[in-house]
Amino acid sequence: MSGKIMVNLLPTILYSCMLGMTFFALLETFKRPRKRQSIFLLGLFILLLIHIAGELFIYSGAYVYAPSLAGIQLPLRVLLGPAFYFYAHATMSPDKALGKHIWMVALSGPVVVLVAMLPFLLMMSPEAKLALANPATRDPDLWGIAVFTCLFSTAIFIVFTFAFLAKTLKLHSTHQKQLLERYAEVEQRSVAWIRPVIAIWGVAWLLYATEFSLGAIGWYWAGSGIVLPLLETIALAFFIQKSLSQKILNGSEKGLPLNRPARTALLSAEKMEGIAAKLQQVMTEEKAYLLENLSLNKLSALTRVSENHISETLSQYLGTNFFHFVNDYRIEEAKKALLNKDKLVISIAYEVGFNSKSTFNTAFKKRVGQNPAAYRRSHL
Repeated sequence: MSGKIMVNLLPTILYSCMLGMTFFALLETFKRPRKRQSIFLLGLFILLLIHIAGELFIYSGAYVYAPSLAGIQLPLRVLLGPAFYFYAHATMSPDKALGKHIWMVALSGPVVVLVAMLPFLLMMSPEAKLALANPATRDPDLWGIAVFTCLFSTAIFIVFTFAFLAKTLKLHSTHQKQLLERYAEVEQRSVAWIRPVIAIWGVAWLLYATEFSLGAIGWYWAGSGIVLPLLETIALAFFIQKSLSQKILNGSEKGLPLNRPARTALLSAEKMEGIAAKLQQVMTEEKAYLLENLSLNKLSALTRVSENHISETLSQYLGTNFFHFVNDYRIEEAKKALLNKDKLVISIAYEVGFNSKSTFNTAFKKRVGQNPAAYRRSHL
């Protein structure tokens, strides 16, 4: 085989780094206990490894040695979005299994792409595929088949990826809602990093699809081969760090929201008024909000009122949720303590029941309109 091998240096280096990062993340996940969360994360890393290897295969010029392997990753690439959703489902959903229809929808993507690729796979010899890389040697008819294959597989990839990213976003919103109904501290349970990952990967995969499609018809822009690999590297590094440090949530941390949007009140107004009085009493007289890791379950035990009745009273009668109800009391206590200039802000945060300074600062600013330090300066 003759001819000069074209190597795109920067993307080759970056995708090589990504390959190494993903491989070591895969090994780390493989060593963990076989929980659903770890199993689906393992599957996602395997798919990412295949996707990255496919990109490296092209950018490094290795395709000239095995042109028949070009594009074989395209059907599996469609599974990236579903695999991310499956991992998020195992991490946040109280359901222990995915429905059969979800599996069927997810697996239909690779099947559709594979069927569309059959002419490309069966009608071209390795030599003909290699000739497509050079405008001077490519066969126009075979080139048309290759372009159709690229554009069609990319369209399926975009549809499946964004459909499952949207499902992941909805799942996280439900998870966040039920946490606010049950806990006063949600930072370690909220899996908040999922949202920036969805945003970054959404942009990266949209850019990938755009570049892949334009490249198939010979169009390029100034950032081709530069912006996308950099963005994918950042997204991958962020995801690996966050996913490997994500703890496995227990059953109560993955419950369903207690109050549905269209739910009507089951308790009478008089009953909710009595429960509200009990809640306010245990907060003002016993200062239950100072308890570390106060939860709806603990408040239920203190008041001898069921969790569902407390949640309904907070939502339907007081117009709030457990998280804001408890932390409003904590913030009022903190406002008094901040008038003592000898106390550190972080010490006050822990004294009034918060477990972290960041949660305290966020909740305080949302409630008061300024952060604790600014509030202290304006009142001393």
